[in-house]
Amino acid sequence: MHFLPQNIDDYVVAHSAKEPELLQQLNRETNQKVLQPRMLSGHYQGRLLSLLSKMVNPKHILEIGTYTGYSALCLAEGMKSDGVLHTIDINEELFDLQKKYFDASEYREQIKQHLGDATEIIPSLKEKFDLVFIDADKPNYPKYFELIMEKLNPGGIIISDNVLWSGKVVEQVKDDDESTKALLEYNKLLAEDDRLETVMLPVRDGLTISRRK
Repeated sequence: MHFLPQNIDDYVVAHSAKEPELLQQLNRETNQKVLQPRMLSGHYQGRLLSLLSKMVNPKHILEIGTYTGYSALCLAEGMKSDGVLHTIDINEELFDLQKKYFDASEYREQIKQHLGDATEIIPSLKEKFDLVFIDADKPNYPKYFELIMEKLNPGGIIISDNVLWSGKVVEQVKDDDESTKALLEYNKLLAEDDRLETVMLPVRDGLTISRRK
C-alpha cells in the first residue's frame, strides 16, 4: 500500500537509485509468474534495504521470509566480502526461482537458503547477526522477535516490513484478524523494549528500523 499521492511517490522513485539489471529481471519474472507479486519488496524499498545494509556493512544477515529472493539480493549488496546471509522461507514452490537468481548473482556462495518453519530454523543457526529483516507471516512476528533478540549483536539492526498493514493498525480490529492483532503486539514490543532504539517509517506498507543498544 502507498500512503503518498501517486505523483509524489513517482517523484521519490525517480530521484532514488536505479534498480540493478538482475533485480529488474527478477521483478519482471515475479510479476509474470508468481502469485501475489505485491509481496515483492520492489525497486524503491529494495534500494532502501540495500543502502541500509551498506551503512551497517554486516558480516551476518538473517532474513525471515525469502519470497522470490529480491530483498535478499538487496541486503547482500552491503554485506562484508566474507559475510553470509541466511534466508528462510516455508514455500518450497519458490525455492528453485530463488536459487536461480542467487546463483546468477555475485553472492551465490554467500547466500544460504533454508526451507521450513523459521521458528524451528532460527534456534539452530549458530551465528549472531548484525542485520535482520523480517517480512514473513504476520501472526508469528512476536515469536520471531523473541527468537532474534537472542541472536542480535549489540549495534545490530532489525528491519521489519508491513508494520502498518494497509492502515489496519489504526482501525477497529476484527475478532478474527490474527495478523493485525499480532502486528499491534509486535509494534508495541519494538517501541517499548529498552534494549532497542526504534523508528517507524511510513514507507510503502510501513517499515520499522530498530537498533540494539
